[in-house]
Amino acid sequence: MILMLCGTSDARELAVLIQQQGMDVLTSVVTESAAHSLSEAGLQVRTGRLTIEAMVQLVREKESRAIVDASHPFAEEAHANAMEAAKQAGIPYIRYERTGLAYDDHPLLHVVPTYEEAALKAKELKGSVMLTTGSKTLQIFTKHLLGDPDIRLVARMLPRLDNMEKCGELGVEQRNIIAMQGPFSREMNEALYKHYATTVMVTKESGKTGAVDEKIQSALELGIQVVLISRPEAEFGTVFDEFDGVLSELKRVLME
Repeated sequence: MILMLCGTSDARELAVLIQQQGMDVLTSVVTESAAHSLSEAGLQVRTGRLTIEAMVQLVREKESRAIVDASHPFAEEAHANAMEAAKQAGIPYIRYERTGLAYDDHPLLHVVPTYEEAALKAKELKGSVMLTTGSKTLQIFTKHLLGDPDIRLVARMLPRLDNMEKCGELGVEQRNIIAMQGPFSREMNEALYKHYATTVMVTKESGKTGAVDEKIQSALELGIQVVLISRPEAEFGTVFDEFDGVLSELKRVLME
């Protein structure tokens, strides 16, 4: 049995490939909607966050031979927990992470290392600011940007009840909430930018599969300032950016 943490669209594709290679795989996700997507693909799935202790217990119960971490590039706690759980259980940890994107220098592109610095940069730039960074860190941006008469804060996030409640609690007006499920086409991104008269767009560097390149390119071409949060630095050990590398490593592990 392989325990696989899934958090991106390509993680599901990789999990299916692992299963097709004749390996048992148990996928793990945080949300019910993600679990439904994996179940539809014929995959075993468990739902909810895992502490280190819970992950070690699960690994031992399922007699897992390896942990494949295909969670989101910004899921720092999940990465740390998975690496420590693998260490405690005495099994290999294998990280899959989609290739990062390289951008040429552009006068409208501002790369920052943290959410806090992204919020401060957006405050400096002012105007109609569209957040595409999700709900988890929304309070960082509302703290710095709400109440500034020169800033309109628009938040784009998944259409979930808890997200809407959080927006309400933090003071984001309904007219400034975009509750939609991505990924978004170039045309959709451009339409949203124009509708909200966006002058600043804030996003995370998640890789090509997450459609970040389309989001950024269309914004830059419309003359919109882009604040890009770079990926957290992490030492993963065994890491692959292609499916074949993960599959080969798993076969090697299972043959030992």
